[in-house]
Amino acid sequence: MDEQFRKQYERWKDAVDKTNERFPERKEQFTNHSGIEIDRLYLPDEQGQTNDYVEHIGFPGQFPFTRGIQPSMYRNRFWTMRQYAGFGSAEETNERFRYLLDQGQTGLSVAFDLPTQIGYDSDDYMSEGEVGKVGVAIDSLIDMETLLDGIPLDRVSTSMTINAPASVLLCMYIAVAEKQGVPKEKITGTIQNDILKEYIARGTYIYPPKPSMRLITNIFEYCASEVPKFNTISISGYHIREAGSTAVQEVAFTLANGMAYVDAAIESGLEIDQFAPRLAFFFNAHNNFFEETAKFRAARRIWAKLMKEKYQAQNEKSLRLRFHTQTGGSTLTAQQPDNNVVRVALQALSAVLGGTQSLHTNSRDEALALPTEESARIALRTQQIIAHESGVADTVDPLAGSYYVEEMTDQIEKEAMAYIDRIEEMGGAVQAVEEGYMQREIHQTAYETQKKIESKEDIIVGLNEFQLEEEVHEDLLRVDDALEKRQVEKTQQVRKERNQSTVDSKLNDLKQAAQDESINVMPYILECVKAYATVGEICHTLRDEFGEYTGV
Repeated sequence: MDEQFRKQYERWKDAVDKTNERFPERKEQFTNHSGIEIDRLYLPDEQGQTNDYVEHIGFPGQFPFTRGIQPSMYRNRFWTMRQYAGFGSAEETNERFRYLLDQGQTGLSVAFDLPTQIGYDSDDYMSEGEVGKVGVAIDSLIDMETLLDGIPLDRVSTSMTINAPASVLLCMYIAVAEKQGVPKEKITGTIQNDILKEYIARGTYIYPPKPSMRLITNIFEYCASEVPKFNTISISGYHIREAGSTAVQEVAFTLANGMAYVDAAIESGLEIDQFAPRLAFFFNAHNNFFEETAKFRAARRIWAKLMKEKYQAQNEKSLRLRFHTQTGGSTLTAQQPDNNVVRVALQALSAVLGGTQSLHTNSRDEALALPTEESARIALRTQQIIAHESGVADTVDPLAGSYYVEEMTDQIEKEAMAYIDRIEEMGGAVQAVEEGYMQREIHQTAYETQKKIESKEDIIVGLNEFQLEEEVHEDLLRVDDALEKRQVEKTQQVRKERNQSTVDSKLNDLKQAAQDESINVMPYILECVKAYATVGEICHTLRDEFGEYTGV
């Protein structure tokens, strides 16, 4: 046995033992239905045990993390099953959260409505017709208290898909936890907080890039000392892929954005190992099964190398690319929506085989409307069947060593690095965004993809081939139009009952803090939130100081 291979193998076994002390494996013995024992890890034979394997693929839980970030992966614990949910009022969404937790979901994921995402209150004229339509309406701390009523924040991890106003919603979450008696040092979860991909692919931005990057680094700094278990950013490739990118572009642009956040944090005075362990990522799972699995493996390896070689990170946790996956929303069809159950199952399986840390499975009817309770349950059951019935979680990285998967992993890494190098030559991701480079690349790819669908070079079952005369779908979830009126009245009532002089004072303090780039605004936002200042009032205060971004 090669000496380097033997040393790494022994190191891996020691890591497994330590992990098992904290989280015992799910079973005493793993076997398949034929009674054949399943090993924890499969390796190349003696002739294949070379330094190249150790350096290029390696052992799970060890650099370069190609095979996963934990030594035993799902043998100890399954990924977090975190179903994305949110619609209408805080009361309705709280009811859906409780239902999903009762059905076995292991983490929350909050969808906010469009006005909340771009920093407007429900009673703002800009919000008319959009309140509660694509997520839950959150205007003040009262709404966040209602949203999380009865949910123990010391035991439930919460992800929030919020970007431009991420600082405000995180402060609301902290304030609710404190009201529950849970200190902020103990809460866990993730805020998306990834503004660069909003400029590139999604559009829910508020402020220009420079002040937006300041807010993000303020969050990094604040959470490093005050909220150490919370993931301060979820650097998102999901929306880049939804906008039409390839898998290679998804990896490249996401990691380039990640580098920009690292650079900004270092420039603000933070040490790399002070914040990097709390960085998290968010990827898409599309239909090409092996490409997707290889994509996740390649992304882990690229990030580990960048953090170790470019940024000289010393803490091994800084090298680990931890990521959440959501199945591909843009792959779902309104035609024959039951077909989406199959698509989602394949996509979810690719994410699990790729080593995801948490997973959301889309519902079959999401191309038509917000998911019904039944559809959300089927989506969750898809994950549970993969976890408990498929056997794919019984050994680590079961596709490793496949000629096809390893070659695909290498190719994605090579092509993604070519993009990353090009972006670095341009001056980094912020410069590339401002020049519209990534936007143009995605638009061109999306155009080419659409041409292939229209010409039937690419077959989408039920859409451009194998079609049926469509039936009318009666059982879709509809958000009550009366909700907007109720939410507006609720927000206006909050304004009547709060201490307005306190609100004005706290907003003025925030205004003053925003004028000095050396000041971290997070404590000031938290004070505004606790005084029941609204999302819109806080964001407008910052708008007045930072301005608004109007696009390339």
